[in-house]
Amino acid sequence: MSAGRLIRIVDTTTRDGNQSLWSATGLTTPDVLAIAPTMDRVGYDALDFTSSTHMAVSVRFHREDPWERIRQVSAAMPGTPLSIITTGMRFISWVPADQDVIALAFRLVARNGIRRMQIADPSNDAERLQRLAAMARREGIEQVVVGLTYSISPVHTHQYYAEHAAALADCPDMDRLYLKDPGGLLTVDAVRELAPHFVAAAGSRTLELHSHCTIGLAPLVYVEGVKAGFQVVHTASGPLSRGTSQPEVLSTTRNLEANGYTHRLDLEAEAVVAEHFAALARAKGLPPGTPREFDAVYYHHQLPGGMVTTTRRMLEELRRPELFDAVLREVTRVRAEMGYPILVTPVSQFVASQAARNVIDPERWSNVSDETVRYFLGHYGAPPAPTDPAIAERVLSRPQARKLGELRPISLEGAHERFGRRISEEELLLRLTMPGEQVDAMIEARGRPAPPPAARPGGSPLVALLQELARRPAISELELAKDGETVVWRRA
Repeated sequence: MSAGRLIRIVDTTTRDGNQSLWSATGLTTPDVLAIAPTMDRVGYDALDFTSSTHMAVSVRFHREDPWERIRQVSAAMPGTPLSIITTGMRFISWVPADQDVIALAFRLVARNGIRRMQIADPSNDAERLQRLAAMARREGIEQVVVGLTYSISPVHTHQYYAEHAAALADCPDMDRLYLKDPGGLLTVDAVRELAPHFVAAAGSRTLELHSHCTIGLAPLVYVEGVKAGFQVVHTASGPLSRGTSQPEVLSTTRNLEANGYTHRLDLEAEAVVAEHFAALARAKGLPPGTPREFDAVYYHHQLPGGMVTTTRRMLEELRRPELFDAVLREVTRVRAEMGYPILVTPVSQFVASQAARNVIDPERWSNVSDETVRYFLGHYGAPPAPTDPAIAERVLSRPQARKLGELRPISLEGAHERFGRRISEEELLLRLTMPGEQVDAMIEARGRPAPPPAARPGGSPLVALLQELARRPAISELELAKDGETVVWRRA
């Protein structure tokens, strides 16, 4: 592909960056809303904004209404589509959801301001991806982005991805196709080999590339991916980039420019965005992402960036941080025994937690979560390869397996009778998928003034206003009146 093409940028700071580096809990609505108008001015192609997991975090940790968060930020960023990522198999709860619940979730996120949806099935099931794309379109999503999730195993070969990309080529409701690499496993050679198959499947549609800096290869992969035909890359800003997150946006644009490509980002506005999140990191004591060394061990366990952080934190809470490397080694073994699932939400959580149990307990597989039992029951789709027969027999002979085998997906049936018909559909969906006391606490907090953001962009709101006025020559005079006092600004 010839150089000189325009490359577009999807920003992942508030969703994947926050999840990969700050366990999805680092940002509040005021933190994001304070910088949203500036982010809108940067000119991102879209904002990878939320997921059902992030919506649950808003309620559980911050007592914030996630629907209000979507509405407020969407209103503050009218020029930038907000995006949600989903597997289409569940909403918030680990229990799989019926299609009526998923359809309602899609309809509500669209109603409240989400214009774009990234769909990534953990099994790369082309039929299910097409069905979910059609549902998203019916429920009002403007831009449907269908993803194939990259992994490496005896099953997940380049031929596997060529065939799965081809199976999506005739999807009528797919606006864009993207290659999603949650483990940062793509190499330069791999993206070169895979790109022609994705280009062919996308046809005239836009092709996106998403990777993580977990082992330091993503910046190189982006450059080679763009050369091979990808038109959009996913980056993050300031302290929420690098590390186990995405490549940093300013570095990425420099790399693109050095190779003859162009972009439309306002880099001055982007610098303000980066400094805002840096100030938040300082104020909250949150760790910034830092460049990572190449680490071949990741090709064994393949845990995505967010799960690496979560696993380390879990072991620290158990006061067993010294077991981290042993757990990573056990992940490799557990994944093989479970049929080489791709390590994305929610399966990555099951594999990592089982590996930790196996290392801590006196005997492997002596303690198994309900979610892992349900994985072996097929509630999360068929595994890519057969599971280990001895392990499967042991898991499915556990006392809870029979009861879990009869577990029904979350459904809307009887929901209004349980929760009442006077509540909004948004509240109904939260109550259906979250503990009631957490939703009650969120509702109780609604009447209270929102806390201020941990940091404000530009240091001072007045300085930010004057800087913005200086950038807009069409404005010659501004009058501000408050509490009986008036300030008049005129351009010289």
